[in-house]
Amino acid sequence: MTTTSVMTVSLPRISARVRIMLWLLVVMAVALGAVAVTVRSILQRDVDHRISQLLTQETGEFANFVPQGVDPDTGGSFATVDRLLRVYLQRQYADPDEELLGMTGPPGKRPGVIRQIRELPADTALWQDRASLARIHDSKDSFGTLDRPQGEVRWAKVVVGPSAGQQPGSFVVVFHPERERAVADKTFWTLLALSGVALLMTTGIGWAVAGRILAPVRLVRTTAAELTEQDLTRRIPVEGRDDIAALAETFNAMLDRLERAFAAQRVFVDDAGHELRTPITIVRGHLELMGDDPADREETVRLVTDELDRMSRIVEDLLLLAGAERPDFVTPEPVQLAELTADVYVKVRTLGDREWQLDGVADLEVRLDPQRMTQAMVQLAQNAVQHTVPGQRIRIGSRLEEDRVELYVADHGPGIPPEDAGVIFERFRRGTSRRGTRTSGAGLGLAIVKAIAEGHHGRVELRRTEGGGATFVLTLETAS
Repeated sequence: MTTTSVMTVSLPRISARVRIMLWLLVVMAVALGAVAVTVRSILQRDVDHRISQLLTQETGEFANFVPQGVDPDTGGSFATVDRLLRVYLQRQYADPDEELLGMTGPPGKRPGVIRQIRELPADTALWQDRASLARIHDSKDSFGTLDRPQGEVRWAKVVVGPSAGQQPGSFVVVFHPERERAVADKTFWTLLALSGVALLMTTGIGWAVAGRILAPVRLVRTTAAELTEQDLTRRIPVEGRDDIAALAETFNAMLDRLERAFAAQRVFVDDAGHELRTPITIVRGHLELMGDDPADREETVRLVTDELDRMSRIVEDLLLLAGAERPDFVTPEPVQLAELTADVYVKVRTLGDREWQLDGVADLEVRLDPQRMTQAMVQLAQNAVQHTVPGQRIRIGSRLEEDRVELYVADHGPGIPPEDAGVIFERFRRGTSRRGTRTSGAGLGLAIVKAIAEGHHGRVELRRTEGGGATFVLTLETAS
């Protein structure tokens, strides 16, 4: 059996900066090349148009001269075609790339040539190329182009008919376009050279600009690589108001959320470990000391069950506090505050044998999460029951204060000492009045109330009750 091994080749990673530069160079090269080719095409077309105009003008001038010309020797019409061509050519001044020729003789025979040229190399002049002259002389066309080894020529002619038994002739304008086209080609290559220089300059400037623009992106990558669960304090400096600045702001906001999430996770783990350690120790100790006596077993099972129930409540409260950082912790909706206050009053009356009183209600509609707000009010009522004795009065109510609403629970118990006012809303913190008193709570109730209030963008306050006691107030903005 043959085993085939496949080797995977990993291609080198191309950075965003290099990709940007490659695309920039491709686009610039195509654009500059297209401009150069277009300019060359326009220049060549202008050369052809100018040559056509020159040929038309020269032949037109000669055609006008034929019927109107006067022989300077006789003062009358020209007696021969040869005399007409000689006199006309003597009065002309050819351009550097132009040949003005007069040809006489019948078609099919070698013509006689009269010339007028200037600054034209002899090896390229058409008047010495007898074969090409014969082709033009015999052609029935008025305009044409000849491709010769010496170079292309454009020509135009005007045929003059025989007169008084004389030989016919023709006036021929020949133009050599090589130098004109060479100028266009030189312009094209000059433009290409300038485009190359511009491309090099663009490459350097683009490399620097791309590096400056992508610097925050590299900083994001570096920062992300340096982040650990233990260190989420790094932030990216935000400069300007462009998309890169928006990216940096978004990344920083993500780091803020991660830091809060990891902090909440650490707090949850620390709190759970701290608070669950005691009931676990109690359960283990009772199980280890449990004997064979049925009564002893029954008492141990009761104590263990009680501690397990307490652990279950602690875990539920911790999970609730951990979820307070989520955006969907509260789901506000329009709620009639008077109806909510009355519902809370009905529910809390079963918490203990107290003198429950519906103190007042605010008759308006607010946006809040009715379930979370009921949970907070019930927790405050439960806290009031724990700090009062049977028969003491506990008041439940809501009111409108300027641009905010307040829901409150007021008791007439011993109150909260001033030194405890700043810590009772922290997790696992109990006031000094509760120390030494065994309760079913773990010190999370007021922390949950605070989380619910802050989830509504509000706050919870501790105030003194007139006549003695404590009043807990949930304050919410009416716009919330």
